[in-house]
Amino acid sequence: MDKQQILKDLSDAMVTCKKDNIMAAVEKAKAAGMPSEEIIDGLSAGMTAVGDQFERGKLFLPHVMMAATGMQAAVDSLNLGKTGGAATVKKVIINGTVEGDVHDIGKSIVSTMLQSSGFEVHDLGRDVPISKFIEAVKEYNADMVGLSALMTTTLNGQKDVIELLKANGLRDKVKVMVGGAPATTAWAKKIGADCYAENASEAVAQAKALLL
Repeated sequence: MDKQQILKDLSDAMVTCKKDNIMAAVEKAKAAGMPSEEIIDGLSAGMTAVGDQFERGKLFLPHVMMAATGMQAAVDSLNLGKTGGAATVKKVIINGTVEGDVHDIGKSIVSTMLQSSGFEVHDLGRDVPISKFIEAVKEYNADMVGLSALMTTTLNGQKDVIELLKANGLRDKVKVMVGGAPATTAWAKKIGADCYAENASEAVAQAKALLL
């Protein structure tokens, strides 16, 4: 079986949203000698497809959560954190949805995609008080903070976190990435964020560009 077929099988397994299918595809890829990083590439392509289908209304929240669970199990089985290469990654990212906003599906997909790409992600969940972001940055010595906001009324929470990072002397020590439906590149520049990501794949690309 050639490399492209294995990658396709991994991606297709992710799109089924079934953990058993995902794990079976991963085991076949491992048996074929595919490196963990390339297995992750195949899974990530499938997770991106799941996210796209969710956005188009072809898959629903339970499907996405099943896929995310399956992907996390697959990532755990690869023991990426125990490989020598992972030690070279500047990898600690704090991710969460700002205070007052209870939407977390997009943020959860971003967290899963970042984890699958070798970053150490501490997902704070949804409706996160701005002070908790600051505490987490200090506790985990974070390299980046990801801030999600899905409502116009909570968008200013992203700005508030950045201002509090400044007040605590932490802004220069971490990169800040913002995302969510009402966020834009212009908004990111306005509030002093380092980047804006439109979707999970772009979030991974931005994190790699800024941290690696």
